[in-house]
Amino acid sequence: MRYFLSKSLPPFSRVLLIESGNRTLYENLLSGFYDAHPGMQADLVTCYAGVPEHFRSGAGQVYRVTDYPGRSQRQRLYRELAANRYTIVGIICSAEPIMTKWKWALAARLPAKVFVLNENGDYFWIDRGHLATIRHFVLFRSGLTGSGAVRTLARLVLFPFTLLYLILYALTVHLRRKLRTL
Repeated sequence: MRYFLSKSLPPFSRVLLIESGNRTLYENLLSGFYDAHPGMQADLVTCYAGVPEHFRSGAGQVYRVTDYPGRSQRQRLYRELAANRYTIVGIICSAEPIMTKWKWALAARLPAKVFVLNENGDYFWIDRGHLATIRHFVLFRSGLTGSGAVRTLARLVLFPFTLLYLILYALTVHLRRKLRTL
């Protein structure tokens, strides 16, 4: 992840889109990106069949994660993507557990500026200028904002006591069974 300390945006010459959520999000985003940056070349990492509606297949390459099943194959994909020298990496974070490990591994490994696209079609850059947005996004996704925060924190506090109760109950049941057999 490059450009974290910089608020400036690199040129949209080479863009890698990691399709790790609802496909319609990239379909809506791509037409605007191609209009705003006509010289942009976008590649796609996906687990879906086909490509998004506005994706220019002739100008970009599609990488399917199913083609890289083992560790050595994943390492080959990382090297191949790093060799493409992307300036921008886009990932979808739409509360869907699709390619979660892939998107964060690629975002961390590739030396590019990363943007996150949420389920509303809004996106933000991962850099120091957007730390408040990133913090709110993480707190919201973990259930620590609004009225759900009290419930989540109560569960977190009560978890050790619940676990202790279940262990003691299981110990009591097994001990009674053992005493009956003697």
